[in-house]
Amino acid sequence: LEAGASLPPLLLSDEEAVAFAIGLRMVAAGRLRRGAESALSALAKLEQVLPSRLRRRVKAMAPDARRTSPGDGEFSSSVLTDLALACRDRERVRIGYEPAEGKRQERRVEPSALVPSGRDWYLVCWDVDRADWRTFRVDRITGVERLRVRFAPRSLPPERVDELVAVARTWGPRTEEAAAVVELPIERFRAVFGEWAQGATAEGPERTRWPVGGASARDIAYGLSWIPAEADYRVELAESDRAELRVLLEGMLEALDR
Repeated sequence: LEAGASLPPLLLSDEEAVAFAIGLRMVAAGRLRRGAESALSALAKLEQVLPSRLRRRVKAMAPDARRTSPGDGEFSSSVLTDLALACRDRERVRIGYEPAEGKRQERRVEPSALVPSGRDWYLVCWDVDRADWRTFRVDRITGVERLRVRFAPRSLPPERVDELVAVARTWGPRTEEAAAVVELPIERFRAVFGEWAQGATAEGPERTRWPVGGASARDIAYGLSWIPAEADYRVELAESDRAELRVLLEGMLEALDR
């Protein structure tokens, strides 16, 4: 057992096992800047082998990792641990999902990563029926059914995981709607924007229509700022929003001139 060797199996007493499980739940629920993912993975392994009598003790002494705040749902550590095990074992699962708008859905997915971001957890996975990568907020997952089907892992670099989660965090219902019609073929547009090209549609062979929106004209201005400078485009939006955006931009230009 030299320093640097692989960690050997641990022989834990009942009390030690319960203490470990409680501590790991607290770390995972606390969403520490570092360590939450490792705690969740370790918790999944530990709870998988705990006898039922000890699992009951852990549940009684440490409530599930729950969060409730205005406008947000809540989730339990059982959902997180089921998803963590599916990520580890490369096992396909069926999840129940309730999007912010719309009816409950059932999706068959191949979990790749669980990512804490801000006060939320996100599941990054391959959607079997849609044949594409998808990101689901864990507090909107209402159940996890393990399908006992293994899958071969697909290549997904860490930077792509970060991008998928960033898009999921910012993509949502919009109170202000606009569209940019960009003089770029849709293939080129998708190559430039990556995951941020969500919702883009071809408008002829050389143009792409891209929905831009948010809570205010400022959000629209921010979205438009990401269109490449060399690409010509026009903006379609309501006249009231157009007037607000014009005032905002004129004020910024005057400030730059000063």
